[in-house]
Amino acid sequence: MAEEKSALQSAREWVVEHKLRAVGALWLSGIAGSIAYNWSRPGMKTSVKLIHARLHAQALTLAALGGSALVEYYDHHSGSGSKVHQYAKQYLSSDGSSQK
Repeated sequence: MAEEKSALQSAREWVVEHKLRAVGALWLSGIAGSIAYNWSRPGMKTSVKLIHARLHAQALTLAALGGSALVEYYDHHSGSGSKVHQYAKQYLSSDGSSQK
């Protein structure tokens, strides 16, 4: 159980640090899966199959971006945050003031 938890935690940390790569990989797998599914369905034009694959991948990408935004929001409010947030906190605490 501890190994599964640490593997899940390490996967979560990777996704938090590499959000755009995770979204890109999800898009690529979504479009590949959708093309494979559409190609197995006879009676559709090739152009329609490609349009459907693009739409499926686009919906999956929007869901992934929404999920990424939720993770960022949760991390920001829970205090863990990404490295950028941690550096900003260190800078502000060492400076003693916020500059705009």
